[in-house]
Amino acid sequence: MSAESVKARVEQVYREDSRRILATLIRLLGDFDLAEEALHEAFFVAVARWQTDGVPANPRTWLVSTGRFKAIDVLRRRARFNASRPLLIAQLEELEQADWSDEDVEDDRLRLIFTCCHPALAADAQVPLTLREVCDLTTEEIARAFLSAPATIAQRIVRAKAKIRDAKIPYQVPSLAELPERLDSVLRVIYLVFNEGYSASIGAELTREDLTREAIRLGRLLVELLPEAEVLGLLGLMLLHESRRPARTSANGELILLDEQDRALWDATMIAEGCALVERALTLRRFGPYCLQAAIAAVHAEAPTAAQTDWPQIVGLYDLLLRALPSPVIELNRAVALAMRDGPLAGLTVVEAILARGELLDYHLAHSARAQFCRQLGRVDEARSAYQRALELTRQAPERRFIERRLEELQ
Repeated sequence: MSAESVKARVEQVYREDSRRILATLIRLLGDFDLAEEALHEAFFVAVARWQTDGVPANPRTWLVSTGRFKAIDVLRRRARFNASRPLLIAQLEELEQADWSDEDVEDDRLRLIFTCCHPALAADAQVPLTLREVCDLTTEEIARAFLSAPATIAQRIVRAKAKIRDAKIPYQVPSLAELPERLDSVLRVIYLVFNEGYSASIGAELTREDLTREAIRLGRLLVELLPEAEVLGLLGLMLLHESRRPARTSANGELILLDEQDRALWDATMIAEGCALVERALTLRRFGPYCLQAAIAAVHAEAPTAAQTDWPQIVGLYDLLLRALPSPVIELNRAVALAMRDGPLAGLTVVEAILARGELLDYHLAHSARAQFCRQLGRVDEARSAYQRALELTRQAPERRFIERRLEELQ
């Protein structure tokens, strides 16, 4: 293969499999930083070696093996200056002879999520650590998503890694007895991963399919482990949202709102599976926020047109959701449904009350919703001001272009 084609193949493998490979290296090496160094060394070697030897039949296995050997070399060099290292090296050398399969690699990402969400870690570190290690988001991207300083996020991640290492937190999926109490944080993280893929916080593209696909895969694994109502609800919710992907952007990448989407482009297979999961979850009668959000998504999915959407039912479901999970973001979403049922003034009243409380002031969608309601009511100056504030807060290119078009329309 030519140097260019090998480089392209290596880049493809990195995009598709680097986080699975990293998860396995973390399990084998027991050290986040050493595993990350080994990962990059393995891909560096691949660029040169695959040109002469050809691309291996299983690139992922080859890269894990190469990364492990590189890590052992690093530890051998360190052992010359540290008498405590030889025992660790001996343990790693035993791993050289151990057999492991692709099934182990697939499960490693779920193991890594449970490790990153271990209750021994600070709650405000669990999500950033997972997004960094499992999803390969940069510290800056995570900081923007959480409206925090990059240095703050970096510090949380460093402390969490040190805690995992020093406390010897096990790298495993909990036992069935432990699983229920560990589940909430893992569901929260998987949904955050999905959301970052469904509506990227920054960048030229509206979505990141690699993240939504991975979140759905992890959701399926959790359903196999523990088919509780909220697990079923989360998987159903993700599938129902993902079913709309083909219709969410135009051919040239421009954002299309839900009520303007071509519903013929929605994935009927995903909708059927998602709705079946929602029905199954609701029959268990132990449902919570994920089931309720999935039920709302199912009402949207089953409506033949935007005009035929059952808005009273959606408002009712949001009322239940707000009682189960009070949140200004959920209140904002309810305001949009309320406006569809009762008119834009009803929605605007709720949004302005949220902002008056000092909540969602830095959330661009709150200002976009206010702008839309003002626009519908003919309050042009207020709409323009709200769109301009939303534009200041938006870092996602298609959303920025959408807001800019709205501002041009107002002129």
